[in-house]
Amino acid sequence: MILLVSLGILLLLILWAVSCYNRLVKLKNIRENAFADIDVQLKQRHDLIPQLVSTVKGYAAHEKETLERVIAARNGAVNAGSINDKIVAENALSSALAGLKITLEAYPDLKANTNFLQLQEEIADIENKLAAVRRYFNSATKELNTAIEVFPASIVAGMFGFRREMMFDLGTAERKTLEQTPQINF
Repeated sequence: MILLVSLGILLLLILWAVSCYNRLVKLKNIRENAFADIDVQLKQRHDLIPQLVSTVKGYAAHEKETLERVIAARNGAVNAGSINDKIVAENALSSALAGLKITLEAYPDLKANTNFLQLQEEIADIENKLAAVRRYFNSATKELNTAIEVFPASIVAGMFGFRREMMFDLGTAERKTLEQTPQINF
């Protein structure tokens, strides 16, 4: 009788561990799928940046450093390997694009150029889509991280090498920009 109870308890523990493991795998796959959605938007963003830079070059030839920074950041983002590397590279690209936006304020003729306006609208659309898929990715990451950290599932997570994953946040440079009071000029 004790043997049957012991086997029953052991069977329940095994079923629970399998269930925890399967849930963690499912959450990990949801996170990776969410990042695949981000990748689609990032690809479009990366494809538009050379066009934007080319258009801006005609007007802002002396702003070479800003344009080179955008191109270097874009290349770094395109060549990033892991999800975490891509997050870091994309934060650098966002920061470089913010610098480009500030530079463009000095060129009223450029801001009225039809090609530039169209590219700017396309990039704004992609940035909005990126914001939406980043929110979904961060939600999936938060759910995975919570599942990894809660007890007793953390035991199974530790046994099978699941670890806390990185969120896709603004990054330090972009956060500093947002913390500054906006300047309004008339």
